[in-house]
Amino acid sequence: MVFRRAVMALLGCLGIAYKTTKPSPAPPESTEPPPPPPHQSSSSSSSKPSSSLSSSPSDGDDVGVVGESRIRLRDGRFLAYTERGVPKNKSKFRVIIVHGFGSSKEMSFLAPQEIMDELGVHLVLFDRAGYGESDPNPKRSLESEATDIQELADKLELGSKFYVIGVSLGNYPTWSCLTQLPHRQEHSLQNLSFLLLAGVAMVVPTINYNWPSLPGDLTKDDFRKSLTQWALRAARYTPGLVRWWLTQKNFRSSSVLDKNPRFFSTKDLEVLKNTPGYQLLSKNKLQQQGVFDSLRRDFIAAFGKWDFDPLELVNPFPKNESSVHIWQGYEDKVVPFPLQRYVSSKLPWIRYHEVPDGGHLLVYDSDVCEAILRSLLLGEDPPLYRPKLS
Repeated sequence: MVFRRAVMALLGCLGIAYKTTKPSPAPPESTEPPPPPPHQSSSSSSSKPSSSLSSSPSDGDDVGVVGESRIRLRDGRFLAYTERGVPKNKSKFRVIIVHGFGSSKEMSFLAPQEIMDELGVHLVLFDRAGYGESDPNPKRSLESEATDIQELADKLELGSKFYVIGVSLGNYPTWSCLTQLPHRQEHSLQNLSFLLLAGVAMVVPTINYNWPSLPGDLTKDDFRKSLTQWALRAARYTPGLVRWWLTQKNFRSSSVLDKNPRFFSTKDLEVLKNTPGYQLLSKNKLQQQGVFDSLRRDFIAAFGKWDFDPLELVNPFPKNESSVHIWQGYEDKVVPFPLQRYVSSKLPWIRYHEVPDGGHLLVYDSDVCEAILRSLLLGEDPPLYRPKLS
């Protein structure tokens, strides 16, 4: 029973409805040469790409964009990305979106195209390490996740200022960016060209119950805390057992999670019912050792011990040269709104927005996505999303 609860946390407390599904249809054939195979082992991920993708530079040469959808990082790994919105050379704002647990660069961020045209928004979505077509990182950490974002912005030449939007668990890299990027002018990291965060939006960011300054009386009755703690132990010490339970075929191990109202609000359930493209984890995927290991490392990095306490951060933008936002659903059952309200009260320099009928899947609401962009890029403060405090 305890083990089952642990695995429930691994998926349910991250907003993932895992169920056995038919494989997604293959993407349309492309005339572009295929990228290097994803999920290489740590020994092969640093090998040189095939000649069809790059010119095999000599040692010491800087390696930038590979083809149209892959970049090679300084440690030899590849990151896959996709671009949306207006062309970069015609854009006013460049925004990197950081996906959450079990998702990818194909995630839905339902900002209407006409709004992106109006504002001049160029979106970059990328597969984080080990997801989609990006190589895994056996040394994944908060710092490495932020560095991947920095290098992506640098290689794609997004300019001296760019924005970051993190979604759900994809916000632990965003928190790390807040501790690294604002200070790059003073401490250049890994000799990358100077970049500066123009603004950050954290959408339904997951809370790490191990943050030292998170008061115990606020979380003592939160069932998510115990589930997450059990899941963290299982991911660290019995990963083989977790993987077996998720992939065995004797019974449906996911039935307790499939659209479970304990983890999904009414609006979330409507999204899951009407959005067949929502990224769901299949047993076929989890049977791949590289996929499972990347998910496990991601979970441990997000909920393990951090090297900083977000609740003690000072304003990284004391001159208001940039802004930081949190977007939360009032009916979110993955991350309860009282926790987000507490975070915003401890960090008054963060602008807090609350969607009255919103659950955890806010990025599937086009009105909310438009509001996120207008608030982040233009500084608007939509009255509809101001928290109604008692």
